Amino acid sequence: MSAKFFPTNGHLLVCQNGTCQRLGSPLLFQALWKYLERENLAYYKKGGTLRLTQSGCLGACGYGPTLCVYRQRGGQLEEAWYGAVDFPLAAQIAQAVHSEADLPTERKYGPTLPNSD
Repeated sequence: MSAKFFPTNGHLLVCQNGTCQRLGSPLLFQALWKYLERENLAYYKKGGTLRLTQSGCLGACGYGPTLCVYRQRGGQLEEAWYGAVDFPLAAQIAQAVHSEADLPTERKYGPTLPNSD
């Protein structure tokens, strides 16, 4: 199936490994899923552009739940990793990815690209 049927602006991954699960990642994933559905942000909804996936360890076990974002921006792959993510921050990240705005810097960790914050 061609990508034109399901255009995406980005991909959100929520860790479901042991420590993150104990710190609430299953509830975060469910709340974020419902938010993407309700706001028509999910890639399969009309006008939606976001994919959401459960993932394994994202490397910040003591600071869970963790969330990772990948998207194309300015001809480059942009990635952002977040620790201690709560629903308001997850919704803010999702909205920024969908609208192609700058990502929040709050609770960001991990790799950065040259010329990024």
